[in-house]
Amino acid sequence: MKSITNSFLLLMGLLALGCQTKNVADAEPTPTRQYYELKTYTLATDQQVDATDQYLRDAYLPALKRLGIANIGVFKPRPSESDSIRKIIVLLPLESVDQLLTITDQLAEDSVFLTAGSDYINASHDNPPYERISTVLLRAFTEMPAMQTPKLTGARADRVYELRSYESATEKIYWNKVDMFNAGGEVSLFEKLEFNAVFYGEVISGDKMPNLMYMTTFSDRQSRDAHWKSFGESPEWNALKVMPKYANNVSHSDIYFLYPTEYSDY
Repeated sequence: MKSITNSFLLLMGLLALGCQTKNVADAEPTPTRQYYELKTYTLATDQQVDATDQYLRDAYLPALKRLGIANIGVFKPRPSESDSIRKIIVLLPLESVDQLLTITDQLAEDSVFLTAGSDYINASHDNPPYERISTVLLRAFTEMPAMQTPKLTGARADRVYELRSYESATEKIYWNKVDMFNAGGEVSLFEKLEFNAVFYGEVISGDKMPNLMYMTTFSDRQSRDAHWKSFGESPEWNALKVMPKYANNVSHSDIYFLYPTEYSDY
């Protein structure tokens, strides 16, 4: 009897192990989280704007696409009374940090790029094509591991791309805000309300750390305002924002209204 019982238990254990192995095998692999480079060119004159536009449109983006990097966003700020500084912002999706580290060397060996970008590359010290370049490196949120192309209709000139940066007082509090987006459901709520998010990212290198950044898109400013009104009135947000565990997790926020250039993939 003891032998039968042991055999039965062994059989059940093997069956359970088989089911567990099957479940592991059937489970979908965890999506690879992309990295993003957000590069901002600050420009002082119309000549610099034209020179950098020409370089990005005719040399840099085509060269990156030859390297297999697709879906590159290029944006400019919508004019405002509070910020009249000229900028061009490039959003680059990457599969790894190593990929970013190899781009410069690969471009240096691309004769087509070097020819097309010659005026920009070989600009003199007293006639540079920009004032400064700043770069932010991000890693995609777990709830949206890759950039998405927004589903928008209508004229590109009317579109509003809203880039937000949320800073936190400490690293621990920053991770709490990231958790609020992921486990807390902010990402899901934005998706439900059709905010057309391009990316959500943890900033791993930048000048406003600790902070996160994300970009949502709208067909025009009226649509943008209506979407945020719906967000502010949603039961999900009003329940989430009063949870004690998420209190005081943003110390400062910046909002940038952008529009896509004609040569942007977005």
